[in-house]
Amino acid sequence: MFQRFFNWRTALSVIAIAIVTGTIFYSQYLANKIAADERQKVETWVEAGKFLISSPPDVDTKLVSAILTNNNDIPIIRVNEQGRVVEYINLDSTKINNDTGYLPKKIRQFKSQHEPIVYTDPLNGKKDLYYYGSSALLREVRYYPLVQLLIVALFIIFAFYAIATRNRSVQNQLWAGMAKETAHQLGTPVTSLQGWVAMLKEDPYNEKMAEELAKDVDRLQLVSDRFSKIGSTPKLEEKDLLIQIGNMVDYIRRRSPEKVQFIINAGNAQTIPVKISASLFDWVIENLLKNALDAMGGKGVITIDITKTDQQVQIDITDTGKGIASTNINKVFKPGFTTKRRGWGLGLTLSRRIIQQYHKGQLFVKNSELGKGTTFRIILQKSAI
Repeated sequence: MFQRFFNWRTALSVIAIAIVTGTIFYSQYLANKIAADERQKVETWVEAGKFLISSPPDVDTKLVSAILTNNNDIPIIRVNEQGRVVEYINLDSTKINNDTGYLPKKIRQFKSQHEPIVYTDPLNGKKDLYYYGSSALLREVRYYPLVQLLIVALFIIFAFYAIATRNRSVQNQLWAGMAKETAHQLGTPVTSLQGWVAMLKEDPYNEKMAEELAKDVDRLQLVSDRFSKIGSTPKLEEKDLLIQIGNMVDYIRRRSPEKVQFIINAGNAQTIPVKISASLFDWVIENLLKNALDAMGGKGVITIDITKTDQQVQIDITDTGKGIASTNINKVFKPGFTTKRRGWGLGLTLSRRIIQQYHKGQLFVKNSELGKGTTFRIILQKSAI
């Protein structure tokens, strides 16, 4: 799937670059050609105007007049040697009459676009400068690559978004399918084990063994329940966050080396009510605590700091383990990423999915330093007390 997405992305990038490059070069070619034709048209217009002024009365001036009147798209400003505007065409007369700075501004604009055409009167040697701007057609041709680039960019963004959305949808369906199938496969043997445990409890000599087996069966039932809720919308119920985290810490503490110390800091809070799916939230805390244990190698301190505000609850889980390299911080939540010899790299992926999708919260690496430890932060919206 990744290879297919990569190929699509590469193909789209190549096509987009080819379209944009070809459009820019061809548009530039057309713009230069139109600009040359327009300059020649202005030069012809200047010559026609001078000829009309100096021509004898008996000369036919229909062609010259046609040349002068046919220029209705190229703005031209004629300036004499003293810098005074003598003539202008194809400009907004209303702005000229109401704004004294309009013509000087247009002259500066035309000068930046084209070199002025200089006409020297052969009789008195006086020079006139003809400043001219671009026609609407030339402006459209020059701006066309930008419009084309915008269209191509929107097309690429839409295509990437569609592909990414499709891949996320397929991935979500895959996770949900795997989780539900796991829950289904666990259901039958767990039910059978519960029956056997009930039978063992009937014999007083097996009571202690049956109690221990019951704990393990209950644990399997809990795991099955967690997997069954992946892919469906769990019901959020108000729970005391301190009790939920305390229970999970107690559970992990009993299965941890003696050299590992657990500390819970909740300030002066006696209770913190939040709306959560208890089994899924416990799974997240369990994953984070187990990762902290693995990072510390059997000794160290795990600190859980719980801070509440009017709207949010922040849970920081800090270990004194080996830390995470800066190059891997953005990868730890990606499916399949793991630094352990054993493991599928799904714990943190599912944990973030549970917090973000089901609890509308956040789970991220607050900070990490090699050789000193890592802090994961969970942010939940606090329910009204």
